[in-house]
Amino acid sequence: MEPIELKRDCDAIAIPSGSRERLSAGTSVRVVQARGGSYTVSTPLHAMYRIDAVDTDALGLATSPAASPEQQEPFSEQLVWNTLKTVFDPEIPVNIVDLGLVYSCEISSGERGHSIHVRMTLTAPACGMSEVLRADVEGKLQHLPEVTDVRVEVVFDPPWNPSRMSEAARFQLGFDLDQQNTPKLTQISR
Repeated sequence: MEPIELKRDCDAIAIPSGSRERLSAGTSVRVVQARGGSYTVSTPLHAMYRIDAVDTDALGLATSPAASPEQQEPFSEQLVWNTLKTVFDPEIPVNIVDLGLVYSCEISSGERGHSIHVRMTLTAPACGMSEVLRADVEGKLQHLPEVTDVRVEVVFDPPWNPSRMSEAARFQLGFDLDQQNTPKLTQISR
């Protein structure tokens, strides 16, 4: 995408540190990824930031009028997994489910509604985006119908590795697994 100037000041999250910053109106940015309702932008100095959907107008982009899946469907386990697939690492164009970051998702149902407990990891233990991704998962799941409680636990045991990715994610990112399930980077000709 061509460089654009921010139309107004807006909040952003620095990548990969996860620190919250304020970008000024007139700042030149280039959208490098638009996934799951947020935008990853790069500045001319190669700093990367995530801008959330609430600040889409600062980018001069129209907000999508389409209703989100959670507003269209009754609660189900499939709806929970579909919602988890709308959360993206801001540096990688693959959702957290296909990336293999979600280790488990337990749903308990009671008289008052549904409780969801997610155990997930990150591609690297020192990732500054840990709290951002955890908050994304919590926020999106809390908006599902009849959900009364969401708990997201970030764990690092077992450690994540590329063999946890779905086949589609490995292909998209240019990974291939050999016979021993060891990841290796392959060249994909286009």
